Parts: sequence; structure tokens; C-alpha cells
Amino acid sequence: MGTKQLAAAQVSRRGFLGVAAAGIAATLIPKSAESLVPSPESLLSPQPIGLQLYTVRDLMQKDVKYTLQQVAGVGYREVEFAGLFDKNAKTVAKWLGENKLTSPSSHIPLDRLKNSLQGVVDECQTLGNGLIVCPWIDESMRKSADDWHKIAADLNKIGEQLSRMGLRFAYHNHDFEFKKLASGEMGYDILLKECDPKFVKMEMDLYWITKGGQDPLAYFAKWPGRFPLVHVKDMAGSGEITNVGKGTIDWNRIFAKRREAGIEHFYVERDNPTSPIDDIKVSYDYLSRLGL
Repeated sequence: MGTKQLAAAQVSRRGFLGVAAAGIAATLIPKSAESLVPSPESLLSPQPIGLQLYTVRDLMQKDVKYTLQQVAGVGYREVEFAGLFDKNAKTVAKWLGENKLTSPSSHIPLDRLKNSLQGVVDECQTLGNGLIVCPWIDESMRKSADDWHKIAADLNKIGEQLSRMGLRFAYHNHDFEFKKLASGEMGYDILLKECDPKFVKMEMDLYWITKGGQDPLAYFAKWPGRFPLVHVKDMAGSGEITNVGKGTIDWNRIFAKRREAGIEHFYVERDNPTSPIDDIKVSYDYLSRLGL
């Protein structure tokens, strides 16, 4: 991502190798799973600017249909759900279509993924999702390295089940994954080492990894192609979340490596917006100026 000139410059040796690796991986994956492999073109083409709807959750609570209209009115073309607020998935899918929105992914709590996976699949397929994302691990479940090993095993199991149903699976980070455990390891590293890349991808939250003291580019280089989704939110000088373009994160630097990362979709998010629609417009306008 970046300006047209930057995009052209990125057809580099590393970008070529990343695309070539995707092609090789596709030949190694069973025919039934071919739909789960992004095409090289999807990694080279500009992507629509997306929004994680958690940002506008208070508005969604009051009126899902009107909120989707407002989001589309700003210019967003993709949305990621974080709950349907008791609305029927078929109805919500109809509203998406009316507003020329698509929904590549949804956040689904881990307990639903473990206990009612078929219902999750039915809902997400109705919305048009190709990816399901686990957004959070409860603190009680992640106190030690052994806990993270168990989490990785659980995610592998869920991801394998979803792959058989034609869906991909990803895990979304906060900053707690980057705290050193008693073993000296970090939970995020354990997940990347132990989660099977065929079944578990990562949705990297670019604010939270930065807040956790880590460099996204180091992870892109070490684990290329593992990050089909990213959350885009900026960090103010105080360390708090702010609108994209109003903080200290170097977005050109990050998006220049989108091919290496494997980024297919990116979502603006602000956890605690001051004025949700105004805030998402500020971020949209900034990203639009980058020529994404």
C-alpha cells in the first residue's frame, strides 16, 4: 500500500519471492482447500478501505441499518463485524448489499467457536465472510507458556474444522501477547510457532503490537504471508489510540511491506472514539490520501 509510485517500486525481489511462495504453497495444498489460498493478484492490487464495526458499536446498538448507511456514506466498502446486535444475519446481509458493502470477516468469541461452531459458520457464510477471527483470550486462560501451547492447539483444531467448511481462521492480538512469560517467551511467538499456517492466520492489530513494544515489520519478515488482515489505528504521543494519520505510527513504512505480510484486507478501528462517524471519516480521508 502507499502511493502509486511506491506500489510500483514494491515489485522488488522480496515482493516477487512472497508472491512466488504463495504460488508454491497453493500447489502443496489439497484441491478442496484451493479457495483458501489468496491469489497473487490479491496481494498486488489496491484494496478497499475497511472498518471494524466495533468502532461504531454504540451506534450499531441503536440502529444497525442506519449505521451501515453512515459507514458506507463515508466511503468505506468493507466492514468487519463484532456482533450483530440481535439482528438476523440474512437481514444484515441484505443491508450490506443495499449499501454496496462487503464483509470479508467477523470477530467471533472463543467460547462460540468452541461450543457452537456450526451456528457460527452459518451466520458468517450468510454475511459473506471468508475469514473468522478470534478476537480475544481471557486473562485466566493465558498465564503461562503452557497455557499458550494449549491455546495454539485449540486454535489449530478450530481452524482445521473451519477449513473443511470453506472458511479461513485468524487470531487478533492486543498487547498482552507481547509480555514476557516466566519462560522468557511471548505468547504471540508461541502462537506463530505452533499454529499451523494452513489453518490459523493472524489479524495483526498494528496499534497493539506497537503498544506492546514490537515492530510489525520484524514479524512480517520472520513470518511472511501469515497476516491477511490488519487493524489500522494510530498511537498518540501519550500512547493512547487516536485517528489514523494523527499519531506517530509510520503507515507508509508498514504498508510498503504489505506483500511480504500477505495483507488482503485492512480495517480502520478506534476502540473508544470521541465522535464515531467524524473519527472514522478522519481516518478514511487520511488513508485515501495515501493512495491505497
